[in-house]
Amino acid sequence: MENFRLRVFRAVAEELSFRKAAEVLHLSQPAVSQHVHALEEEAGVQLFDRARGAGHGSQISLTEAGRVLLGYANAAAEMMVEAQRALAALNDEADGPLKLGASTTVAQYLLPRILGAFLKQYPQVKLSLVSGNTEQIVEAVAEKKVALGIIEGPAMRRDVKTERMAQDEMVLIVSPNHPWALRKGRAIEGAELAKAPLLLRERGSGSRRVVERALKKMGLPLRSLQVAVELDSTESILSGVEAELGVGFVSLWALGKALRLGTVRVVAVKGLEMRRDFSFVRLAGAEMTGAAAAFQRFAMGRVDPK
Repeated sequence: MENFRLRVFRAVAEELSFRKAAEVLHLSQPAVSQHVHALEEEAGVQLFDRARGAGHGSQISLTEAGRVLLGYANAAAEMMVEAQRALAALNDEADGPLKLGASTTVAQYLLPRILGAFLKQYPQVKLSLVSGNTEQIVEAVAEKKVALGIIEGPAMRRDVKTERMAQDEMVLIVSPNHPWALRKGRAIEGAELAKAPLLLRERGSGSRRVVERALKKMGLPLRSLQVAVELDSTESILSGVEAELGVGFVSLWALGKALRLGTVRVVAVKGLEMRRDFSFVRLAGAEMTGAAAAFQRFAMGRVDPK
């Protein structure tokens, strides 16, 4: 989509040689010279100083006008690339690199369900994925290290925008040998929970924020709880509960295998409900285009915890 004369001009400016530019563009050297000459006539300025090489393959240099035009030509070329990505997104096409960020629960339990299908439909996309807690993924989006993030808690920043992807529920789990597991579905009281050793995610985790807010709402602020260990992943909490180190809150998405094997039990807490959204996060004011837009459309509504 880029103007061809500007493309030729940029090649010559990069190589500082008509001969080398001709090789890069797979054109004859006279054709390159003709395009540059026509551009100079159209602009009414001289773009290259040909004094040392007379345009016949030796080193040349940009004039001041050439340097000015090169800046605009590079910007125009980048804009055309963005335009192509935006048009491809409208046509449900995607290619090229896609850098995704996902918080740990999402990366481990949601994305494996959809990434394979997405790459099968869009094999030309070159995907890379980084994971971390919610705070780290939001920071990566804000710093433009990833094009799109998926998080499991509030973003806590005004320079990003979130959009719901799927709903999740946090539940309390205990070991099968725990006394609460023997209550045959009867819920425990909040006061009982306050006395139990609690396995909690690390600070910055979206899961931790959800748990803290819900417990505080029912009159159990963090200082009133018996936090035994802070752990950096859902898997660590599952393992700790299985080893009877304490009780913990995890996503329902993470429990499929553990519930099938009977290694943990879900226990209800009276008056406590922890529903949350897994959300896409992107820079505020920026529209999704290309592969990122295609992935968001593909993933939306394709997740089912059952």
